[in-house]
Amino acid sequence: MSGMRFPRPKSLSGLILIGFTIVAAPLLFAIVNAAVQMSRLSNHSQQLVIHGMQGTRFTQLIVEELSSLERNARLYQIIGSPDLMEVYARNYIRLTATLNDLALLPLDDSMQIDVRELQAESARLHNEVSTPKAHSAQMSELIASFPKISDLASKVSSHIAAQINLELTTLELEAQRAQQTLLRQTLLLVPITLAAVALFTYLFGRPIRAIDRAIGELGRGAFSRPIVIRGPADLENLATQLEWLRVRLLDLAQEKNRFLRHMSHELKTPLANIREGTELLMDGAVGELQSNQREVTAILRENGMKLQRLIENLLSFSAWQAKSVGLDVSEFKLRPLIKSVLENQQLTLVAQRVRLDVQVEDLTTRADRAKIRLILDNLLSNAIKFTPRGGTIAIHARGEHEQLLLDVADSGPGIPKEERKRIFEAFYQGKTPQGGHVKGTGIGLSVVTEFVNAHGGSIEILEAKIGGAHFQVRLPLRQVVAPLNETADAA
Repeated sequence: MSGMRFPRPKSLSGLILIGFTIVAAPLLFAIVNAAVQMSRLSNHSQQLVIHGMQGTRFTQLIVEELSSLERNARLYQIIGSPDLMEVYARNYIRLTATLNDLALLPLDDSMQIDVRELQAESARLHNEVSTPKAHSAQMSELIASFPKISDLASKVSSHIAAQINLELTTLELEAQRAQQTLLRQTLLLVPITLAAVALFTYLFGRPIRAIDRAIGELGRGAFSRPIVIRGPADLENLATQLEWLRVRLLDLAQEKNRFLRHMSHELKTPLANIREGTELLMDGAVGELQSNQREVTAILRENGMKLQRLIENLLSFSAWQAKSVGLDVSEFKLRPLIKSVLENQQLTLVAQRVRLDVQVEDLTTRADRAKIRLILDNLLSNAIKFTPRGGTIAIHARGEHEQLLLDVADSGPGIPKEERKRIFEAFYQGKTPQGGHVKGTGIGLSVVTEFVNAHGGSIEILEAKIGGAHFQVRLPLRQVVAPLNETADAA
């Protein structure tokens, strides 16, 4: 069964929008949840304040109205005026209205019972006060029952105060629970949000890094690996354009190499005839030459040899260009390789009486052995060219932070600063006179640069401690090369 593929956004802007939505969703949820919690607590506290104020005001009115009723009843007992009973009736109506309003508040069951008992007692007292005479014993007994009603009113007031305190405590506990809930949600949402940010940073960065890597490879002239980017449609379209550019550049490079090879071979045939004729003239095969004729023939011979070297350089450069595509990675010891390179140059070193300073750590590297050998051979050949007779060449190699540091220095005249930018260009030969008898082709350092870049390394020119040129090459100790058919896949 083929692997499940998730739908991909059609564009980078769509991926950004999805990422923003997913990242913002937990934050929006936290904000909405916090707003709901705060609104609920605010409504609860507002209702508590309103009911507390109303309950307190109603109990105060009840106490005041009961006091007025008791005062009117006592005055009626003393004076006996019917007008006092009318005032008593009006105060009773106000008390009844206040008790009804109090009963409408959200009171607990015990308080509702107390309020109903207060209503019943006040109604009974009102009915009994209106019948007896002012100075009768019954009236005195009724007046004596007012403290009981006042005590009942005080009990209701105390219950209301206790209920308000209880609701305040409950509200405080709810606020603490809401705070803890919001804190837990925040602690949960922060890693989720960070994970979402990391995920979409990876999703954004991977295809962009793949494109950047592909452009870098094209810039270094590495055209072997196909460019396939998985991601938003617009980035895939860009990858398609880069793949077309890669194929086109590869075709152009191959056409250039074919042209160089063909032209070089075409030029070598007439050049061989010219050189052969010149040698015959110099040998006197067609008669003894006069001094001025011999001088002209010598000029022809020297320029023919120079032209032959240029053609050979073209052929060598074309061959190196053809070999520079891709890496044949293997694991090998560095010391035997350097020893083999030195042995190949042994005759020239002995003839020039060059002293060697070789310090190579026992390293095992994973790279293209043939290309590393060419790097060493070209750097050593370059050092021999510019080292005077009896000079010194230093070759040091060591490992540092998973990198191979290779230093090749000579005691020659060095490289002028104005030439250091061009010294790695193909066929460029500096103005510095060569100290040895081995003539250069002008492409050695350019080949070194190409092979170093193919390994993902770098080369730079340092100030030599022994007075000449100092090249330092940095290469990964463990070269990782993707297969030619591997694609840069980005979700």
